[in-house]
Amino acid sequence: MNLEYFIAKRLITAKDYKSSISAPIIKIAISAIAIGMIMMIISVATGIGLQQKIREKISAFNGHIIISNYDNNLSEVTLVPISKKQDFYPKFNSVSGINHIQAIATKAGIIRTENAFEGIVLKGVGKDYKWNNIKEYLVSGRIPDFSKNLNEEVVISQFLANRLNLKVGDSFNTFFIKEEQNKLPISRRFKITGIFNSGFQEFDATYIIGDIRHLQRINKWNADEVGAFEVFLDNFNDIKVKGEQVYEQTGSTLDTKTIIEKYSYIFEWLQLFDFNIIVILVVMILVATINMVVALLVLILERTQMIGILKALGADNWSVRKIFLYNAFYLIIRGLFWGNLIGISLLLIQQHFGIIKLNPENYYVDQAPVYLNWGYIIALNFLTIGICFLVLLIPSYIITKISPVKAIRFD
Repeated sequence: MNLEYFIAKRLITAKDYKSSISAPIIKIAISAIAIGMIMMIISVATGIGLQQKIREKISAFNGHIIISNYDNNLSEVTLVPISKKQDFYPKFNSVSGINHIQAIATKAGIIRTENAFEGIVLKGVGKDYKWNNIKEYLVSGRIPDFSKNLNEEVVISQFLANRLNLKVGDSFNTFFIKEEQNKLPISRRFKITGIFNSGFQEFDATYIIGDIRHLQRINKWNADEVGAFEVFLDNFNDIKVKGEQVYEQTGSTLDTKTIIEKYSYIFEWLQLFDFNIIVILVVMILVATINMVVALLVLILERTQMIGILKALGADNWSVRKIFLYNAFYLIIRGLFWGNLIGISLLLIQQHFGIIKLNPENYYVDQAPVYLNWGYIIALNFLTIGICFLVLLIPSYIITKISPVKAIRFD
């Protein structure tokens, strides 16, 4: 233990510390560090958490990349089928980083009950469908079984179930318009086996999920014809690069679109969170740094006589500066300790109990999601310590201007 650290420790633990002039300023500085760290941890955790949750939700119902026919059809309804006999199906071996690909088809229809009706899009899926992504949002019932014979089982959103006054076990009629003119609608009767609630209003208000073989029969497609393919990636961060690679590996008659392109308005909105997080970090670190600078200046002014005595005893300027920097480091650590303790505790409470609720119509989730990662928490702590120390070197320079003779006489 060197001399500077010993003196700094004695300075911190002095009996008159709590009753000194600097005590309120020091408490404010510690509180500013703590509050700043709480705000930074919460803003990063909730900002990244919201981004990831919305990405997961959109990809769960759409995949990361959609392969469809290259045509002028801008609707969600499949008009021209694609053969399943593709080089990339059922395994996309030509592009790395792809963990699953599934065939789907869509068709618009109208659900008619005794008291209500709703326009919907039936999303037809087969035995290759990745139900694990949907199970998280299942609120009642079970997942349909499409691995065997054609059946009438479907899953419907809670939004549609409430509007149509339906529940698990109920059956309903759905009418599909045929593409040919002067043709009567085709009716199909489905049975609800599961109800989901994704919180993604655009999907919940539109889609029901059923057996793709119904759509193949209605559209008079062959058993190996589908509407589109949904591709799932190992890493969402690679979506732009993989999207280009998938496009290059598909035929000239096929088009590919990433969910970032399909839902560009959502992902542009999500990018604003990055800017908001940066602004919060800058403001919180700035406030904490200013308070630490003020606290250090007050400490220096309060201990002017001590500085003069140390210089008179032969201590150089840097040694004296280190005493006060050690003291500032102790105050920063105290603030960070309480900030991390409170901030992480609040996030854990939100993660397990979901106290803070959100409007899914605006945020696509019903509660504030939390992303806890020790990497960014440690990085925030080191960033705060580093910036504070660099800034505190400036006010500590005042010590070099203090004359030992004048300082000892200072009162």
